[in-house]
Amino acid sequence: MRRRRDEELKEKILDVDASMQGTLTFKDPVNLRINGKFEGKLNTKGSLTISEHAVVSADIDGEYITIAGRVSGNIRAQKSLKLVAPAYVVGDVKTPAISITEGAILEGYCNMLPEEKTARGAADILNIEEVAKFLEVERNVVREWADSGKLPATKDGSKWRFERSKIEDWLSSEKIK
Repeated sequence: MRRRRDEELKEKILDVDASMQGTLTFKDPVNLRINGKFEGKLNTKGSLTISEHAVVSADIDGEYITIAGRVSGNIRAQKSLKLVAPAYVVGDVKTPAISITEGAILEGYCNMLPEEKTARGAADILNIEEVAKFLEVERNVVREWADSGKLPATKDGSKWRFERSKIEDWLSSEKIK
């Protein structure tokens, strides 16, 4: 059965040397290799390779992702992510398994929860916009509260991160006062 799947994947190879823009979605497993420029959004099944000379500005969602080029955007690798020199990635990463070789660079937040916890765990960490919506206040109010220490938050570089459970506890305690 696995051999048949491997043979099917080998038949479905797409090697892109062009400059493209938009949303690229593959519902069936394919071996996709990007060698040129891509802007937009990538949703893949199977294997995605971003080659050494590729420049990608996109949010990426895939199963097995290997990056050797430049990527700007958030990445969700459902099975594994490999960064190979001279990869340069700027964005947040969610994957159960990551490999970064010497010379590759990752600039962003990395979440390595196992697959079954990734969906739940992602919902437990909120950004400013999500907290503002949850509390029904403006973004700048959330930022002021976080900056002053009134709201429980963690600063990750220039971004604030909020744990849903701590926000809920804070909300409960604030309503009691």
